[in-house]
Amino acid sequence: MRYIYFTFFFILFISCKEDKTTYQTKTTNLSVAEKIANAHGFNNWKNVTSIEYTFNVDRDTNHYERQWKWEPQKNRVTINENKDTSFSYSTTKIDSISIRTDQGFINDRFWLLAPFNLVWDEGTTLSKPTRDSTLISKTIANKITLLYSDKGGYTPGDAYDFYYDDNYIIKEWAFRKGNSKTPSLVTKWEDYKDFNGIKIATSHIRPNSNWHLYFSNINIITE
Repeated sequence: MRYIYFTFFFILFISCKEDKTTYQTKTTNLSVAEKIANAHGFNNWKNVTSIEYTFNVDRDTNHYERQWKWEPQKNRVTINENKDTSFSYSTTKIDSISIRTDQGFINDRFWLLAPFNLVWDEGTTLSKPTRDSTLISKTIANKITLLYSDKGGYTPGDAYDFYYDDNYIIKEWAFRKGNSKTPSLVTKWEDYKDFNGIKIATSHIRPNSNWHLYFSNINIITE
């Protein structure tokens, strides 16, 4: 699995490192990850044949968006570049033409389905769950950290802190570049909606900023 990548100029999701002795390997610590993924509908993913969505970011008066269609069973991704132009490629055959589009797709899909990446992605480690204060709401929640290997992928070494409730629903997360103690980006997970059994947080906001990342035109087709 290739890791999250974001080329858009005002969002930074890069990489980080951490002493892995404080982590269990992903293969021996799946229980919490599976519970989080399943709480967001992962058990229904096997039935998904197509998912379409628009990835949007508003900052001040600027708006940016990308429109995607992903057919996971066919390993095919299509981006609608404008009203008259689209580009499709196979996720199993990334070349010099498709790599930049694939980088954007991996990033946008990560925002959309990050709970599933807890069980999808290889070369990762997961911390033991703890109880901690959320960074935005300042409430006590469960916390688990996903750490990517510092080798391979588009931007290896990233760390993500997931804050989730007792029903395993994600409420906030933090991205930490270079395993810095200070997060590079923290957002809420809000406006959850159910799409054929797949539960998606359609809105992500940052405190005290005119920044909003959200999803629209979501359509999930199942068998």
